[in-house]
Amino acid sequence: MTAQSTNKTVTSGVLYIHSAPRALCPHIEWAVASVLGVRVSLDWTHQPAEPHMWRAELSWRGEAGTAARITSQLRGWQQLRFEATEDASDASEGERFSSTPTLGVYRAATGAHGDIVISEDRLRAALARAHRGESTLEREVEALLGKPWDDELEPFRYAGEGAPVRWLHQVG
Repeated sequence: MTAQSTNKTVTSGVLYIHSAPRALCPHIEWAVASVLGVRVSLDWTHQPAEPHMWRAELSWRGEAGTAARITSQLRGWQQLRFEATEDASDASEGERFSSTPTLGVYRAATGAHGDIVISEDRLRAALARAHRGESTLEREVEALLGKPWDDELEPFRYAGEGAPVRWLHQVG
């Protein structure tokens, strides 16, 4: 029998709330706090790309998988657009999650420099769909890279330039 290691991989990431209705803002803070294990109070600013919406950013440090847990807490909420990123570490790939009300959640593995990493199986499946005429190869590659999500989120990203960012660390 071997002893199990209690060392946990620590990484960092950023949560971008691109647009949320004001009434949802405290619920987002509570949901993120439940994942990070610390109180969360975001600096909410108006989202110029959509009237009556708010935006915020949060940089965090925590265990590998934190971005996925944050996404699980927030996915499916009406009128919420967000992205959660997690940096790659020595022991795990990075991840990028994007979510919009119309498209749902997109997930991609990312490498050390933030580039999207697409597995061989996903590439083979995309090629097969294109070969069968179910889609074009261009559309398949765009979907693998998250282009529909990028297209929808881009106006909200630009509107957030210069917004304040807060750092939080997950409690062990």
